[in-house]
Amino acid sequence: MMAAAMAEGKTIIENAAKEPHVVDLANFLNSMGADIKGAGTDVIRIMGVSRLHGTEYTIIPDQIEAGTFMFAAAVTKGDVTVKNVIPKHLESISAKLLEIGCEIEESDDAVRVVASKPLTHTHVKTLPYPGFPTDMQPQIVVTLGLSIGTSIVTESIFENRFKYVDELTRMGANIKVEGNTAIIDGVEKYTGASLTAPDLRAGAALVIAGLAGEGITVVDDVKFIERGYEDFHIKLRALGAQIDKVDTERDLRKFKLKVG
Repeated sequence: MMAAAMAEGKTIIENAAKEPHVVDLANFLNSMGADIKGAGTDVIRIMGVSRLHGTEYTIIPDQIEAGTFMFAAAVTKGDVTVKNVIPKHLESISAKLLEIGCEIEESDDAVRVVASKPLTHTHVKTLPYPGFPTDMQPQIVVTLGLSIGTSIVTESIFENRFKYVDELTRMGANIKVEGNTAIIDGVEKYTGASLTAPDLRAGAALVIAGLAGEGITVVDDVKFIERGYEDFHIKLRALGAQIDKVDTERDLRKFKLKVG
């Protein structure tokens, strides 16, 4: 879209993503003088213009970051209100959290997640928006790993998106991957381990698994997580998590002493 906005002639993007941030980008470019139609559908049509002009624009909240905090609340049996969100963008996430036993309260720009009861199993299939997001798949697998019963999660958007499962099983999870499907038998607890983040969303999911686990979990390669979450550890700490970002073995030892 950005390239086509100032390209000569008409560009058509077929099989386009429909996510809110795609619509938001189109709205932003249009506010600068671009001619983009169809964002939010699977066909976007762009008529190139000769120039763009300055604008003032407020971007929408990140529904994947918000969803990650919602699942962090669920997996830690917490009570968390996520502010500055658009609840409509989170409907598929809220629906699954309700299904597994969480309470959800929505207001105009906030969502509260309360996990006061044992969580139960469900089936999930990732789908294009407004279906369940592929970027929330690792987070719900971590949560279902501590839920009662057997859950099935099917990944229909991206291949090889279960690379983190080996790391999670080191914490005691009982998950078997068959092709694009994960079969999850819930366990009573996770145990802390040294893990490596294989990518952005899986890295965040391993962090929330660590929050729910007994003992200390160390997640390496946090550079992946920092691509998509600003001050992730600081926000989690503000919610009561015992978490810190460490750069050296000495820092790690000091953290272990601090948390006992």
